[in-house]
Amino acid sequence: MFETFYKSFSKKVDAAKNKFGRPLTLTEKILYAHLFYENELKDYKHGEDYVNFKPDRVAMQDATAQMALLQFMNAGKKKAAVKSSVHCDHLIQAYKGADIDLPEAEKVNKEVYEFLQSVAAKYGIDYWKPGAGIIHQVVLENYAFPGGMMIGTDSHTPNAGGLTMAAVGVGGADAADVMSGMEWELKMPKIIGVKLNGKLKGFASPKDIILKLAGILTVKGGTNSIIEYFGEGTLSLPATGKSTVCNMGAEVGATTSIFPFDNHTADYLNATGRKDIAALAEQYKEYLKADDEVLNNPEKYYDKVIEIDLDNLSPYVNGPFTPDAASKVSEMAAKVIENNYPDKVEAALIGSCTNSSYQDLGRAANLLEQAVAKNIPLKAELIINPGSILVLETAKRDKIIDTFKNAGAVIMTNACGPCIGQWKRITDDNERKNTIVTTFNRNFAKRADGNPNTYAFIVSPEMAVAYAISGRLSFNPEKDTVKDKYGNDVMLTAPSWDALPKEGFVKCDKGLITPPENGDDITVKIDASSSRLQILKPFAKWDGNDIIEADLLIKTKGKCTTDHISMAGPWLKYRGHLENISDNMLMGAVNAFNNETNKVKNNYTHEYAAVSATAKYYRDNKNGSIVAAEENYGEGSSREHAAMEPRFLGVKAIIAKSFARIHETNLKKQGMLALTFQNKDDYNLVQEGDLISIKGLKDFAPNKELIVTLKHSDGKTDTFKVNHTYNMQQIEWFKAGSALNNLQK
Repeated sequence: MFETFYKSFSKKVDAAKNKFGRPLTLTEKILYAHLFYENELKDYKHGEDYVNFKPDRVAMQDATAQMALLQFMNAGKKKAAVKSSVHCDHLIQAYKGADIDLPEAEKVNKEVYEFLQSVAAKYGIDYWKPGAGIIHQVVLENYAFPGGMMIGTDSHTPNAGGLTMAAVGVGGADAADVMSGMEWELKMPKIIGVKLNGKLKGFASPKDIILKLAGILTVKGGTNSIIEYFGEGTLSLPATGKSTVCNMGAEVGATTSIFPFDNHTADYLNATGRKDIAALAEQYKEYLKADDEVLNNPEKYYDKVIEIDLDNLSPYVNGPFTPDAASKVSEMAAKVIENNYPDKVEAALIGSCTNSSYQDLGRAANLLEQAVAKNIPLKAELIINPGSILVLETAKRDKIIDTFKNAGAVIMTNACGPCIGQWKRITDDNERKNTIVTTFNRNFAKRADGNPNTYAFIVSPEMAVAYAISGRLSFNPEKDTVKDKYGNDVMLTAPSWDALPKEGFVKCDKGLITPPENGDDITVKIDASSSRLQILKPFAKWDGNDIIEADLLIKTKGKCTTDHISMAGPWLKYRGHLENISDNMLMGAVNAFNNETNKVKNNYTHEYAAVSATAKYYRDNKNGSIVAAEENYGEGSSREHAAMEPRFLGVKAIIAKSFARIHETNLKKQGMLALTFQNKDDYNLVQEGDLISIKGLKDFAPNKELIVTLKHSDGKTDTFKVNHTYNMQQIEWFKAGSALNNLQK
């Protein structure tokens, strides 16, 4: 299979170079080698043209796989058209430790796991059992390969870019389309070239590269762009370190991120049992990096170039409440005072798909060994989530887990846990202001533990341990001392650990269940009375008319992420039941008129109620509703529930200053209108109690603006123009009621 792939890959890249008469970036090579229709080869304009691609794989985590597979089941196919996998990692709560938490999760989520396993078996999909590991670590160990293209129903799918794979987070509808054998549509991304010079030193780690870059680009600076790393600095980074960098590229809005193939890539492939792929990639390595002309003159070929000097990169601390609030560790002491951050670090959490590799755990344990040897007790709770069974069992053999346990750390299940809000935190007051540090990728308010006053800061694994040892956010391990149990001042030294285990990874049962050759006789398990799973019914098609006087549901203020639109945590259990999960719609969004959450005014009863309840009223009794929002609406995860819930509750359109890429696509896929204020100041015209009309839909066309009229409660009106990015195919989705409806026409 792979020999055929690389032969075809090289021919397609050569064809593109010959036709365009110019060198190619690494990103362009992979994209042009994956065109769905080879006869559509042309030099697509970055950030403008829509392109149809043919991914090699689909990966799904259990929380989003439910809706993706429910949609795929409606496509009428007998088997997934591309290699696909389901990973059970999101539904496991972190509470007392893996030995207790995993059996409890298997019991609590039994019907969901049985559904996922039965669907996987029926349609030829790999199924990874609960406890097998976090989707992106498992994909890296088993499926990712240089030059490949994958889509995944999780925003951190770009993790596979550490192995030179173009891996993109999408909604479940996109996954269902690709598994059905359809093309996958994407606007041709812009390409941001990030040149890495030098080599990391001291306490600096690969995580600090992306923490620094997040501060440069902000949470929307990478939107509709692929970040391509190049330069001598890439050669010193291990494969899992590169994956960490790619993983968190989602936090700047990037479509994906990617590193070129090198010896570290080959080493990781060899260590994880894929020597054949490593050998082939080595043979075709010139095709798995940017052309020399690009590297010698990057400003000419990348849409933007950023340089980072690894020699002088220091550890970064990002937060609180947003992953792009970047600070050097040396700046934190002053910022703690200036911003009144709680200085006491109460918990340090290591894990998530971003930092749960063998080396991540090894470096953290190495620093912890220093603390034990120097008689320094931990000052904060330490929680560990290994990335996979393979990582866990190897870390056990190499005494890494013993080091954690001897220091008092709690080893949680190989799963997402606290990173996705699955942390049953034991605390004296869940409203109390407090500080935690994590190696995760996001730190939105309430995300980890549900407490709006938890100040979460994102750091590397070694910095998380340093904070657990010192117990102070103002601590700088590069220059500050800590007290041992005898009161002596002690300095910590920068940790070190091999990127790969010297004795190799252990041989173990990884937790994979492969499907049978023929699944025709397998029955998908869904209980008709289930509160967690529900067969999907098609959304109604467009009625052919403009939207006239729909009620304003909510005018959101400030950041409105997918966490605000469709919270995770305890709501994860309803991810397969659209009606039930819709009760959480926009409950975290701040109402611009009263600065409160989940409290909006019903324009007819004049009472304040939950957003979802008010939306139901407008859906069932009036003409539906409309949401107004600010910048980067839908930032965060790939969860399409944040688009399906408004659609189900009768929301006709979202009018925002701007959208995050995945969420905008998800809205389009579900037959909703995703519109942007042509003049962003028009957001200020929206008033409580407004009736909103959107005209021009009968002539809905690409690049053609629509007209919005606000009828205020005092009878006065305001009219303004809104833009959209719909192409003809996406307009057909709108008219059909959804992309899936259009597929079935």
